Amino acid sequence: MGWAAHYIKKLQAGETVSFRPRGASMKGRIESGQLCTVTPVDCSTLSVGDIVLCKVHGNEYLHIVKAINGVRFQIGNNRGLVNGWIGANGIFGKCIRIEA
Repeated sequence: MGWAAHYIKKLQAGETVSFRPRGASMKGRIESGQLCTVTPVDCSTLSVGDIVLCKVHGNEYLHIVKAINGVRFQIGNNRGLVNGWIGANGIFGKCIRIEA
């Protein structure tokens, strides 16, 4: 069970969640400890550049949609790393607000 399992469960139940992720992978878009609000999302509405709570290769991330190819989404951080491609079943919510 990863750091976001509790939030993912709530998103799957239709709830909006807020949390303060730690780390530098999203520096410039999300600073470590900023309050992020994530809402359940219909993946057909996602665009390149959206920030999503997702799971790639078993790891949970609050990262960026870097590319979309049909029903697949390429996920990466704000420092140039690409985590990989996932389907809609690997995306649990979209970040709609970032606060100090």
